[in-house]
Amino acid sequence: MLTLLGNNSGGQFCDGLSRRSFVQIGGLGLGGISLQEVLRAQSNAPVKTSEKSVIMIYLPGGPTHLDTVDMRPHAPQEIRGPFSPIQTAVPGIQICELLPMLAKNVDKMVLIRSLVGGQNRHESFQCYTGRPGGRPGDNEPAGGWPTFGAVISKLQGPGPGRVPAYLDAGPKMGYVPYNNMGGHDGPFKPSWPGFTGIRHTPFQLNGEGKDDLVLSSVSADRLDSRKRLLDSFDQYRRGIDSTLRETDQESDPFREQALGILTSSKLAEALDLEKEPASVRQRYGSGGPTTPSFGGAPKSPHHFLLARRLVEAGVRCVTVAFGAWDWHANRGGPLSKLASEDLPMFDQALSALIEDLGDRGLLERVSIVVWGEFGRTPRINAKGGRDHWPEVGCCLLAGGGMSTGQVVGSTTKWGERARSRPVHFQDVFATLYHNMGIDTKTATVQDLTGRPRYLVENGNYTPIAEII
Repeated sequence: MLTLLGNNSGGQFCDGLSRRSFVQIGGLGLGGISLQEVLRAQSNAPVKTSEKSVIMIYLPGGPTHLDTVDMRPHAPQEIRGPFSPIQTAVPGIQICELLPMLAKNVDKMVLIRSLVGGQNRHESFQCYTGRPGGRPGDNEPAGGWPTFGAVISKLQGPGPGRVPAYLDAGPKMGYVPYNNMGGHDGPFKPSWPGFTGIRHTPFQLNGEGKDDLVLSSVSADRLDSRKRLLDSFDQYRRGIDSTLRETDQESDPFREQALGILTSSKLAEALDLEKEPASVRQRYGSGGPTTPSFGGAPKSPHHFLLARRLVEAGVRCVTVAFGAWDWHANRGGPLSKLASEDLPMFDQALSALIEDLGDRGLLERVSIVVWGEFGRTPRINAKGGRDHWPEVGCCLLAGGGMSTGQVVGSTTKWGERARSRPVHFQDVFATLYHNMGIDTKTATVQDLTGRPRYLVENGNYTPIAEII
């Protein structure tokens, strides 16, 4: 990891990182693979010209559908919950009263109320791959299923200016299976990063590696000075452990390109949030921490802003996590308290992202997907929370040229199961691939045995016809 340290005068994120010190590039120590190796691998990728991108927003813990976008105002109290629905910009569509900004943007969104295929597992794997993995019976191929971003990296290669195709903007979470490439929920066989291989793992911000390099004498203010940073790197390198052999670094033709990403490419520019006007940063909100025992993500709106800057720079797939949604009421308080604290911050941040992309003319080419691993129980438990409910959940989509301003699917009387138009996780993935210009009926990626694998189960799942 290359960490560029600067002054802290620019303020702090909710997790304590300053906007300057946030410029941390996990790639020179990316879990044992270097940024140079990523670039070397991507140089052989079959590049297909595309200006499309996807932002995948993961809500760790599983958000409650009945208290957000699929409410039951006429149900008994123990089912309908403590909040009321409000009208949105689209007549006939209602969502929770704690989401007034999103209500004004529903015309730019698709609300999927019948998401199925979830497993009762606290892990991000299904949200990033569209499939379950790691356990006996999952029928994974050797190496495991690759994530959406890994497939995009494999098929389409790096973005314009050779920015990485796939980037995880974090933030890092305490509960390991919530993280991108974090592992599985339980002592099961690991299946990260998937059969596309480590070369297509996400370029991680705030990443950790055994050979982390901290250039303490170089501030983010000097990102635009390529020669100065290269000189500082060389000076620092001469004093570090012999495990970073100078001869290897000198002979590696990808070394300068790797550092070039940090000093002269669009990526380096995108990472400096101080280049955004204060009014834009304020538009996304200030956020706040989450209860540590959740192991989830801080409620950091600036990670959404960072995602916007990254896709604007040409990154094809950006993943980001927000909050902690495991609302059993066994920690952090009852659902009524947690929702009142979390939903307004989420409302402002996601609305700002959608509006910001629209204002910049990017919404047509950037798809947004927002979801968690499952829904929550229709009946509120004795402590005032909702428990795991993999029978049905919800998903929000926006942008990508989709036909928005509509609801897809419905649930039964009390929100227990899909009643009409069940939408599987893999149907959503097929839609996102379609938005990226990839035909899931024909596109394949070879697994470790050389067998071609369809991106979704061919013939069973297809792009959502109502919105493409």
